[in-house]
Amino acid sequence: MKKEKGFTLIEVIMALGFLGIMSVAFLGAISNAFTAVFILDERTTAESLARSQMEYVRNAPYQEGGFSYEIPPNPPTTQPPPWDTSYTSLESCYSGYSVEVQGVPCNSPDDGIQKMTVIVEHHDKPEVIKLESYKLQR
Repeated sequence: MKKEKGFTLIEVIMALGFLGIMSVAFLGAISNAFTAVFILDERTTAESLARSQMEYVRNAPYQEGGFSYEIPPNPPTTQPPPWDTSYTSLESCYSGYSVEVQGVPCNSPDDGIQKMTVIVEHHDKPEVIKLESYKLQR
């Protein structure tokens, strides 16, 4: 019997099948990675917007009786909060995000304490980021 060199048809088919399974798994992992990056980018942008709005409210004058304002997604022109006429609309990188800011007086023996809440949402998704803090009358 003569020794033949090479692969049999079954070996080639098995190798191609194994290669196909590995490539499907690899492409699935890449797809999941892209989805995770997109979600992380969305949350990072929302967090940045929430933190900037929280800083804006902290630096604004104290309002007796509380306050609230909302920045709708894709506003043509955003109305400023009632206490600040220099407030500008959202930057274009925040299009599609809506912001709700509330300042509610705390029921405590100390006067001049407000609980501030900033909620940022993206499109029709549920709440993306919620920040809470307190503001004192100075």
